Order: sequence, then C-alpha cells, then structure tokens
Amino acid sequence: MSYATQLIPARPAPPAYKPPISGSRIIGLFGLALWALLGLALAYMMVSNWDTDKFVKYGPRYLSGLWVTMTLVVVGIAVGALLSVPIAFARMSKNRVLNVISYAYVYVFRGTPLLAQIYMIYYGLGSFRPQIEAVGLWWFFREAWYCALLSMTLNTAAYQAEILRGAILSVPRGQTEGANSLGLSPFVTFRKIILPQALIVALRPYGNEIILMIKASAVVAVVTVLDLMGQTRYTFSRTFDYQAYLWAAIFYLSIVEAMRHIWAAMEARLTRHLKR
Repeated sequence: MSYATQLIPARPAPPAYKPPISGSRIIGLFGLALWALLGLALAYMMVSNWDTDKFVKYGPRYLSGLWVTMTLVVVGIAVGALLSVPIAFARMSKNRVLNVISYAYVYVFRGTPLLAQIYMIYYGLGSFRPQIEAVGLWWFFREAWYCALLSMTLNTAAYQAEILRGAILSVPRGQTEGANSLGLSPFVTFRKIILPQALIVALRPYGNEIILMIKASAVVAVVTVLDLMGQTRYTFSRTFDYQAYLWAAIFYLSIVEAMRHIWAAMEARLTRHLKR
C-alpha cells in the first residue's frame, strides 16, 4: 500500500482574465459616452435656462396633474384586478359560452390601442346620449375623467386576466393531486396552495403592467383630462418652452423608477425562501 510522504506545494492563482478590446465593446463604450454627454447637455440647458417665474406659476399645475395621473392609475389597476379574477376563471372554464365571451373580451382589449378605446368610450358612447340618459348614466359618461378611468380599467383587466390565468396554469398539476390525496377541499386547495404559488409567478408581470399603465395614462390628455401630460400641454401652449415636456419626462421617469424599486423590494421579500 503506497502513501504520500510530501505535500504538493501551493500553486499561484491564475492570472485575472482580461477580455480583449473588441469592436463591439468600443461601440458600446462610445454609445455610453454619447448618452452621458447628452444627459450633461440637457442638465446644462435646464440650469442655464431656468426661469423661476415659470416654475412658481406652472409648478402647482404639474403637481395637480401628477395627482390626477396617480389617481387614475391606482384606481384603474385596483378595479381592473378585481375584474380580472372572474375573467381569468371564465377563460379557464369548460363552459363554452363563458370561455368564448371572455376570450373575445381579452382579444379585443389586448388587440386594440388604449387611445382607440378611450375615443370609442368618450366620443362613441356620447352619441347615444338619449339612451344613456334614459338609464340614468349620463352623469358618468359625460365626464372625461370617468371615461378615461373606465377605458384604463377595462384595458388593464384584460391584461391582468391573462397574467393571472397563465400564473395559475403554471402551477404543476401535482400540487392539486397532492392536496386531493390529503382530503383538502377545492377552495382550500386553491386558496392555500395554488394561489400563493401563482401570485409569485405573476408578481413580475403585474409590476410590468403597472409600469405600462403609468406610461399609457398619458393618452388620457387627448380627451381633455388634465393629468400630468394634460397640464404639460397646457404649460407648453402658454410658454412654448420645450422644458415643459422635459419636466414631464422627468416626472414619469421618477415615478417608474420608484415603482420599479418598490416592486423589486417586494418581490425579494416575498421570494426570499426561494433564494439559495
């Protein structure tokens, strides 16, 4: 039987790998430098062209528009989430009538632009004023804010229904079979086993949908809703200063970035048991 009488001496660490400077890397660095210069130029132009009088005069309008935008998005997302649940279950139903109706709803609202939907609800339904007044709903459809909210709600409900349906179907069938073997009822199985796993899968798509709705909410300005973009258009029509739209872009970027970080923190918190 043989055995070692001398240890192998330690070897030096391998040299650090230095990637070669390729053409694509040079183009990438050039692009980053170009964007950095553009950002610095915009910052310089904003500082050099700063007008305190305009800021004092139109600043409160931006805050008012920001409040309208956030209200539309929050209420639309919340009501759309409630509406998406029965739509998602109808999409998964074996009842052919429910399945076809829900499929048609999702197909139409996902396949047409939000702008067209707002026009159809605000201007299209307005053509039926006598009929709407007969059922006592003209107070709702005569207000642009309510029409914009209804359009956003119906639009996001279609997307959220598909997100929820896909998340539920992604849960392995073995989870349901295991719950059945334990004698759990279908309701308890869905609430305690299927739904928690489905919501984890749907968490990131839900965050993307909220961000998309924040940016898409800018189109409500075309039907005279004075949201953030509506107030921006008003400010530009009075000042003809390009910075009016630049400040609006900064507001939208700040909202989206804050939402992204909040959602990432919430996702990390809820999925901490999945990290290795």
